[in-house]
Amino acid sequence: MSKKQVIIDFGDGRKVELPVFDATLGQNVVDMRNLGKYGYWSYDPAFLSTAACESKITFIDGDAGQLFYRGYPVEQLAEHSTHLEGAYLLLNGELPTQKEKDDFEREITLHTMLNDQIYSLFKGFRRDAHPMAMVTGVVGALAAFYPDSFYFKDPKIRKISIQRLIAKMPTLTAMCYRYTYGLPFMFPQNKLNYAENFLYMMFATPCEDYVVNPVIAKAFDRILLLHADHEQNASTSTVRIAGSSGTHPFSAVAAGVACLWGPSHGGANEAVLKMLTEIGDESKVDEYVAGVKDKKYRLMGFGHRVYKNTDPRASIMRKTCYEVLEVLGKKDDPLFKLAMKLEQVALSDDYFISHKLYPNVDFYSGIILRAIGIPDSMFTAVFALARTVGWLAQWQEMITEPDIKISRPRQLYTGSVARNYVPIEQR
Repeated sequence: MSKKQVIIDFGDGRKVELPVFDATLGQNVVDMRNLGKYGYWSYDPAFLSTAACESKITFIDGDAGQLFYRGYPVEQLAEHSTHLEGAYLLLNGELPTQKEKDDFEREITLHTMLNDQIYSLFKGFRRDAHPMAMVTGVVGALAAFYPDSFYFKDPKIRKISIQRLIAKMPTLTAMCYRYTYGLPFMFPQNKLNYAENFLYMMFATPCEDYVVNPVIAKAFDRILLLHADHEQNASTSTVRIAGSSGTHPFSAVAAGVACLWGPSHGGANEAVLKMLTEIGDESKVDEYVAGVKDKKYRLMGFGHRVYKNTDPRASIMRKTCYEVLEVLGKKDDPLFKLAMKLEQVALSDDYFISHKLYPNVDFYSGIILRAIGIPDSMFTAVFALARTVGWLAQWQEMITEPDIKISRPRQLYTGSVARNYVPIEQR
């Protein structure tokens, strides 16, 4: 806490001095916790100017276009690291040694299987159920199989609970896809890494051997790493609020999955593919761009609510996108040619440059996921798989705070004043 203070004058002769907390990066924060003692609450719908927690995990500088995991630029991690190494960093605060990395990856690998009764649970879903409905349900149901995770105040139990869910998310996510298409479930393989295992469980068949393309596996791993955490977004805040009640950690994460399902949050890369399908052909790109300028169409996958400059994740995804299209021989696919034409226009058109509508991570990740065979309906489920790491890191940080309190937002009430009940015959 700094020595600076903010003085609020209530206009009735009362003044209050509120302390200011210093941030290591970003905005300093006025401590409003004692404001209620003076008969006032702060009003901030959607928490646009409110810090609901103190965190050491992720930081975004939207103006500079920067994203840090525990102080490390995400571009460096995406270039040199892996999703599970990033998970270790987010959970523990430091990059692992080689032994710590090997032990962590091995521990995750040993928890990838699901209880056999979970397979029966899937039979209760309709085949056309949205994958996110299934993911939400199955993650919540896992709490019934691990009641010991309620004792998360014990560091050993907390650690194994986190490892279990990180390990099982690829398995259950792949099962959602297999169930939708009537395909037999494929069990995880301990010889494969995290990304390879997911792709194997998605696309392998019992009839023949399946070899994961290393370029595709690396690209998918980068998607997971780049989406692992993103500060106090809606779903992360949901996990924190749910977890503040002391609920089962899997239930808190299930709440986060449900929040992510909202199209304003987790559906951006799916929306990119829908937009490309609507455009239809690269010959219509100029017409569509003109419609965007006239506010006739929305441009999906460009610009970002948080980043006022370029999305720091986008440059890595752009390079990865071209690598994937090259190795799959899809650079001449009409849909992907259309996407690349739209990218070219956006990067050179004065309108997009002046409005800072640069391609963001969702633009490229959607193209990559479609190219490797993941259907649009699964995009948000893949997002949930990636974000599970961040949710658990944020949950762990919150429930280990010594002064943790259940979240209880205030409100500005504008309804009826107190009134008496009127018998029905007098109304």
